[in-house]
Amino acid sequence: MRQRLLKLAPQLVIPVLALLALAAWAAWLGWDQHRDVQPDGTTTGPYEAWQVIGLVLTLLAPVYWAASRRYIAGAVLGTTVGLTVAAYYDWSDDASGLYMLGVGMVMVGSLAMTALVSAVIASVKRGGPSTVAAE
Repeated sequence: MRQRLLKLAPQLVIPVLALLALAAWAAWLGWDQHRDVQPDGTTTGPYEAWQVIGLVLTLLAPVYWAASRRYIAGAVLGTTVGLTVAAYYDWSDDASGLYMLGVGMVMVGSLAMTALVSAVIASVKRGGPSTVAAE
């Protein structure tokens, strides 16, 4: 039974990480839908910095788990797919149509950052680049 689970692990990483990213988005950002109006009439939000930081720190754990086991493509693609789908669903009621620009930025940003973080984690877990002492 354990061998069967180990063989299924690579195929399950992407959908599981996508679902975790989607759930983390819902937990941290999905409930906050109103904009804050400042005294001068400008609006901010709907998200606060602490919410986005919480989302990133929450997603760091599953990305670390996957990257440390050499499932780098799963870590990168699963997280990116989950965040992109969540952003699309959350922002698709925007009448201006600019939400697709934001969704694209979430996709590119999460793809780049999870790739970088996964590469660093995999490199550190492997022992880093080998160094040869100069003689």
